[in-house]
Amino acid sequence: MKLKLAIPTIALTVLLSLLLRADEKGVYLNSIQLSPADTEQEIILKAGRIVPTANQLAWQEMEYIAFAHFGMNTFTNKEWGNGKEDPKLFNPTALDARQWVGVLQAAGFKELIITAKHHDGFCLWPSKYTEHSVKNSPWKNGQGDVVKELAEACHEAGLKFGVYLSPWDRHEKTYGAPAYNDYYKNQLRELLTNYGEVSEVWFDGAGTGKKWKQMQGLYDWQGYFNLAHELQPQAVVFNERGDVRWVGNEAGKGRPSEWSVAPEKYSATDPDIGSRLKLIEAAKQGLIIRWLPAEVDTSIRPGWFYHKQEDRMVKSLSRLVDIYFNAVGGNAVLLLNIPPDRRGLINENDATRLIELRKYLDETFAQNLARDAKINSSSQPGGDSRIEYDLGRPMTFNIALIQEQIKLGQRVEEFFLDAWDGKDWNPIAKGAAIGYKRILRFNPVTTPKVRVRVTQSRDCPTLSNFELYLSPQEKMAP
Repeated sequence: MKLKLAIPTIALTVLLSLLLRADEKGVYLNSIQLSPADTEQEIILKAGRIVPTANQLAWQEMEYIAFAHFGMNTFTNKEWGNGKEDPKLFNPTALDARQWVGVLQAAGFKELIITAKHHDGFCLWPSKYTEHSVKNSPWKNGQGDVVKELAEACHEAGLKFGVYLSPWDRHEKTYGAPAYNDYYKNQLRELLTNYGEVSEVWFDGAGTGKKWKQMQGLYDWQGYFNLAHELQPQAVVFNERGDVRWVGNEAGKGRPSEWSVAPEKYSATDPDIGSRLKLIEAAKQGLIIRWLPAEVDTSIRPGWFYHKQEDRMVKSLSRLVDIYFNAVGGNAVLLLNIPPDRRGLINENDATRLIELRKYLDETFAQNLARDAKINSSSQPGGDSRIEYDLGRPMTFNIALIQEQIKLGQRVEEFFLDAWDGKDWNPIAKGAAIGYKRILRFNPVTTPKVRVRVTQSRDCPTLSNFELYLSPQEKMAP
C-alpha cells in the first residue's frame, strides 16, 4: 500500500504504516509489567506502548539546560567539602543572579538548576533547620538568600528553575541515622514551598565513608519523591528511581542507542539500557519497564565548582559541539554545568564560549533544506517502512535530524538514511534508537532525494519531523 503526500515537512507527522492506526490492543501507559510468559512479540509491543508523562515530555522538549555549582567549595577551592568549613568563608563580592540568567538565556538554555546544598551541608538559603548556611555568612550581613535571588531572576526572565539538594550531608549530625530523613524532608519542603515554581528536583547519589554506608538502607527515597511531586506537581525528579535518569558518566557522552524505555532494575553505566535483548531479559524476571529518559550532565570546565586555575581550561567550541550533538542529538537532555566564580558571576571565559556555541548552532540550523520537500510514504506488512523526501533539486547537506512522535512511544529499533544517485538508493547513515531527537552527522552528500528506511520497529513506527542541514565550514577554537 502506498500513500503520496505533498506537504512541507515542517508540518509533517508521518505515521509510517499509513497514519495512526486504531489501537486495538489497549492503552498507552507510563509503565508496564512484563511476564515470563510473554512472547518476544508481546514484549516489544508492550515496550512500544510506553509513553512519557506530560512532565517528562515538557522536560525533554527543553533539550538544553544549565547547572550552577556554587557554594562553599567556590571559596575553599575544593570539589567536595567536609562539612567543617566556617560559614564566614562564603562571601561573594558582586553576586548578580540576573547576570547568570542573562548569559544563560543568550546562550539558549531553558532551565537553570542551582546546588542549593552540596555534600558539605552548607545551605545557600537561610534554612531554619541548620546554622550551617548563608545566614551565618558575611554576605549581605547574613541577610542574603541565593536561592531566592536566583529563583526570582529565573521567573522574571521566563527561565525554568530547578534545585539540587544533596542527600549526602557531611555536616548534619543526624546523617547516618533514620532521623536524617525528617531533616532532609524539612529542607526539601523549604525549597519547594518558598521559591515559586520548580521544574526539576535533583537528587545526587554521591557519597563515601562510614555514615554514608550506614545511610544507604535508611534513605526514604520514595518519601522524598512523593514530597517533591506533592509540592511541585509539574516537576520531574532526577534519580534512578525518579522521572529522569543519569546517563552513566560525567563526560557528556550518551550511548549510541539511548532508550527511553528501561527495566526497573538496570545499571546506570551499562552500555545497553533498553534494547530488545534487555527487554527479553527483563521479561524473564517479571520486571516492570517504564519511561525513564536520560540526562547527560557534564561541566564546561574540568571541575564542577569554579577554580581560578581552570580559567584557561574551558572546553573548546569543537568539544562542546560534539557534546551537544551526542546528547541532544542522541535522545537525551544536555545538562551543562557553568560554575559562577567567587564574585558571584558567570566568568567571562565561560560566557564567551557559551555565546560561541550558540552562534555555531544558530548558523548550523538556520536553513532546513528539507522544509519544502515533497513526501512519498510506503509500508509493507512485515517489511520495511519507507518515506522519501523529494528536495526538488540537488542539495548538499551533512546533517540529518529525525524525530519520533514520542507521545506514542519510542518504537524504531533500526533505520537507514539513503540518498538517490539517479539510478539507485545508497545508504549514507544508519542508527538504532531515535526517540525524541536523533541528529546524524556524515560527510557532505549532494542529491535531489533522500529517504528514511525503518527496518525494525516495536510497533507501527511514527516520525514527527525530518530536517536536513549543511553545517557552517568555520574553524573552531582548539
